[in-house]
Amino acid sequence: MKIIEEFIRRESSSGILLMWATFMALLFSNTFMAPFYESFLHIPVEIRIGALHLDKTIHHWVNDGLMAIFFLLVGLEVKREILEGDLSSPAQVALPGVAALGGMAVPALVYLAFNLDETLSVDGWAIPTATDIAFALGILSLLGNRVPVSLKIFLMALAILDDLGAIVIIALFYTAELSTLSIAVAGAALTVLVILNRLGVYKKAAYFIVGAILWVSVLKSGVHATLAGVALAFTIPLKARGEGGEMISPLKELEHDLHFWVAFFILPLFAFVNAGVDVTGISLEQMGGPVPMGILLGLFLGKQLGVFGFSWVAIRLGMAKLPEGASWRQFYGVSVLTGIGFTMSLFIASLAFKDASSFHYTDRLAILAGSFLSGTLGYLVLRGGRAP
Repeated sequence: MKIIEEFIRRESSSGILLMWATFMALLFSNTFMAPFYESFLHIPVEIRIGALHLDKTIHHWVNDGLMAIFFLLVGLEVKREILEGDLSSPAQVALPGVAALGGMAVPALVYLAFNLDETLSVDGWAIPTATDIAFALGILSLLGNRVPVSLKIFLMALAILDDLGAIVIIALFYTAELSTLSIAVAGAALTVLVILNRLGVYKKAAYFIVGAILWVSVLKSGVHATLAGVALAFTIPLKARGEGGEMISPLKELEHDLHFWVAFFILPLFAFVNAGVDVTGISLEQMGGPVPMGILLGLFLGKQLGVFGFSWVAIRLGMAKLPEGASWRQFYGVSVLTGIGFTMSLFIASLAFKDASSFHYTDRLAILAGSFLSGTLGYLVLRGGRAP
């Protein structure tokens, strides 16, 4: 329970910081500071080691590099939860699993209802399927003890499964043309990582060195580089025997070490470089287009209908139980909060639409609007619910 409480506390604080980063991005991009903001995003950063040459802007280093560390943390959390946490038994995974399935399927269908015949925009179907756990828990933290801990744990488990679903979606649907040589190097690096795991190697430095090779090869392969973080995470041992023969957990140690940097540096920086939208150049007519409407309604209506609807059916059929101490109203409020897509939605949008200006930035604004509406309604519903 101590681990869960620390996770919730850090994610809640990170959510509040994300709000400030988003506000600053919007402020910079809609005032006289806009040229400085754009110049910052496009600062070139090069790394050259022999024949290896990586040349990307700050914006791309954040999305391809720092977000790989975020996905490393996600992978560590998923592995720990599956092996010994809230996803370690069928009974525990039933409700968040069904809710996550509905929370991904219904928003995707809502988006496709608007864009199925639009060849340029149909690739964005996964944008409204995500849930931003930091933002959602940040709002829950504003409600204090009005929300039972069981609902916070449910939201945590659902968001972790949501992230796992996003990882699968990125791997299957957002992969460019593949480089055979780079894939072969990545496969070799992954094989070495698995061997290190099987041999009981507990030194994290060994995994980082091979993981760096894995990241570069995946970056060059056409598969999105962030997936290297997930692959690395799955090879970090949950338990290993240290030098003195005592049992240690490299996975938990690394998860604890990374959490602060991801929550308070990487995610806020990601929000700052991706949430800047010049709203003065966007008209209401543009916001009524199929892409922004599919995203906005997918997040605001699709997520709550999918999560609450699928969960209601599962509970009525006896497949799962309502979280202990929670009312249906509170459960609905948390279901609405899952419509806060933000971080992962912005990330998937950057993969679906390589050129951020393809739809005049209406996709980003729709993500912000859908997340804002979901957060506001969810807060109001939970605020009016009974306190425990």
